Amino acid sequence: KEASRYSSFTFSRHDIMKIVEIPSFFTPYGGEFCLEQSRALAALGHDVTIIANVQLSIKRSLIRYLFNDTSRKVVLSDRVKIIRNEMRGMPLAVRHNFKQWVKTVEKMFADYVIMYGKPDIIHAHCAKWAGFTADILSRKYNVPFVITEHLPSMILREELGEDGKGHWQTPLLKQTYMNADIVIPVAEELVDDISVYFGKDYKWKSISNVIDTDFYSYKRRDFSRRPFRFCCLAMYIPRKGYDVLFDAFDRLSKRCKDVELHIAGRYTDDKKCLDDRSKMLFGQNVFLYGELDKHLVRRLIHRCDCLVLASRSEAQPLVLLEAMSTGIPFIATECTPKSERINKGCHIVPIDDAEALAEKMFEVCSNYNYDGKSLRQDIVNLASPKAVGKKLESLFKDIISMK
Repeated sequence: KEASRYSSFTFSRHDIMKIVEIPSFFTPYGGEFCLEQSRALAALGHDVTIIANVQLSIKRSLIRYLFNDTSRKVVLSDRVKIIRNEMRGMPLAVRHNFKQWVKTVEKMFADYVIMYGKPDIIHAHCAKWAGFTADILSRKYNVPFVITEHLPSMILREELGEDGKGHWQTPLLKQTYMNADIVIPVAEELVDDISVYFGKDYKWKSISNVIDTDFYSYKRRDFSRRPFRFCCLAMYIPRKGYDVLFDAFDRLSKRCKDVELHIAGRYTDDKKCLDDRSKMLFGQNVFLYGELDKHLVRRLIHRCDCLVLASRSEAQPLVLLEAMSTGIPFIATECTPKSERINKGCHIVPIDDAEALAEKMFEVCSNYNYDGKSLRQDIVNLASPKAVGKKLESLFKDIISMK
């Protein structure tokens, strides 16, 4: 089943490209976007290899850090070859870990070239540190490289500071951007958002991440005999604005009794979230599920009528696309990228404005009239594996032809 959704749109094997993908982080620490884009390109007939060097975190899992087998492994996933290495990062030693990570990826790439020959293009995911390493490899092997950037300024700020000035990483990353054949932000707003670190002196073209539009299938809802259900799918962290959402839902519940709020995501079943819900006047209508796998996420979306996010910062919240792929609208804040603001299913409110959010939620549940099938088709055209794969394919071929 996992393979069939990609094989269904395989094209001619004419003009096959040999592509090496280098993610800055990979499973179990994310990296799904790299895997999905790689699968989409492989389904178009291209030879795609992921070189993944995973830095194990002692903070995330002591058992994994101490006992994982760190020897190099090669696996095949939906026609994508994954060459995976694991390294134990030294706690609080960022510069040491950076040097070791880059050195390891350089060795993995050199071994790849010996085994399979030079690739036509290197596709890095995030400048830290895959993009930086791809720049080194590009110059050493005379291969073009591109960077897909996923990280917003709010995440970069945690390590680089407010403006990056004086931090040893900033000039290296800025030069990486300038050297790239092209930078591919997942949303055009990301260019301005991270300009404080990287400037704007580089070529760029935005392309959405992939969502599995076949998996997040259309489903018709009927809430005439049940409460109207809002859902929120996000980690319980300050950036996601749950304090604003809880305030807004309490305001909404005073006007409209027959509403529910269903919440899932990492930390949403922790004590902090439970305590915050208990402080709500209408907390009994708020349901917490914790972190769910994708099958349970789909089930929850299919049971709900509108997705709502009160985020303070986002790069490209894929959950909005996943929700619209099933045919439901969303309510989100002004940090939502323009590419996701599909007129048929998009409602935008100011950041940190519980009153405006409550009013918009009331408006949606009081006058619910959406063409779910048409909304879904817009998402298929924007972010399906076929759509994103074809956009990347065209861009890569243009770059290779100019070399």
